[in-house]
Amino acid sequence: MFCSLSFYRKRKLVAAAAIFLLFLLGVTGVSAAARSAVAAKGISLPIVMYHGMLEEKNRQGVYVVSPELFESDLSYLKEHGYTAVVVQDLIDYVDSGKPLPEKPVMLTFDDGYYNNYLYAYPLAKKYGMKIVISPIGIYTDRDSLTEEDHALYSHITWDQIREMMDSGYVEFQNHSYNLHGTAQSGRLGAQKRKSESVETYRALLEGDLSRMQREMTEQTGYTPTAFVYPYGIVSRESVPVVKSMGFQATMNCENRRNRITDDPDCLFGMGRFLRTAGVSSEKFFSRCLGTGG
Repeated sequence: MFCSLSFYRKRKLVAAAAIFLLFLLGVTGVSAAARSAVAAKGISLPIVMYHGMLEEKNRQGVYVVSPELFESDLSYLKEHGYTAVVVQDLIDYVDSGKPLPEKPVMLTFDDGYYNNYLYAYPLAKKYGMKIVISPIGIYTDRDSLTEEDHALYSHITWDQIREMMDSGYVEFQNHSYNLHGTAQSGRLGAQKRKSESVETYRALLEGDLSRMQREMTEQTGYTPTAFVYPYGIVSRESVPVVKSMGFQATMNCENRRNRITDDPDCLFGMGRFLRTAGVSSEKFFSRCLGTGG
């Protein structure tokens, strides 16, 4: 009798366990299917492109905004539920499915001006919003030697890069070591000259980007994962070169939102919205976030 009762109890326990397991499998299956559907459809990601930041109003314009405007931007994003992500967050999502925030946005700074360290970095910490800075290597080398900190024209030093990186609020990417020439110099950014061969261009591009990668690694222990095209100029011959070097993402200057999926190629050629002075946070973000307000 006691053996029979024990047998029936065991059967009930086994049945209950089986039902629970089926429930878990069902939930897991639904969750996996939901994640797969989201990954296939993609997540909208607006990327904002800043450059310099100065308090003097007469210096503000297309490539320079005030610290007050940047703080207004951070406050607006915070109030509207946006979370600032960095390139590594995108890579983790694409490679392993690590979830992104519900409303992601990326805040990038090109050229690595000292005023990014002076103004943007403290505000990023204040609002708990991460930023991405892409310095020009040759200027960081130069100003690391002179140690002259001037908000108008200085660039960040390696010491400042290490400090910001250690804070956890700033990610650094590759913006070339010395490819910021103008059209007058015969090459605009990383653009291929019409007269040069693909082999010559490839050697030049690899040499420059490799130097920046090497210096960043030696100075910080971190190797950039993205290449940010100078002036947003992309020669088609550069694409296979950048990929072959191990970069997992690139950014240009096209004014558009990005669709992040589980396809690694979605991280190449990401567009960005240029942030200029004289436009309120509400007006600017209603356009680049696609919210209408």
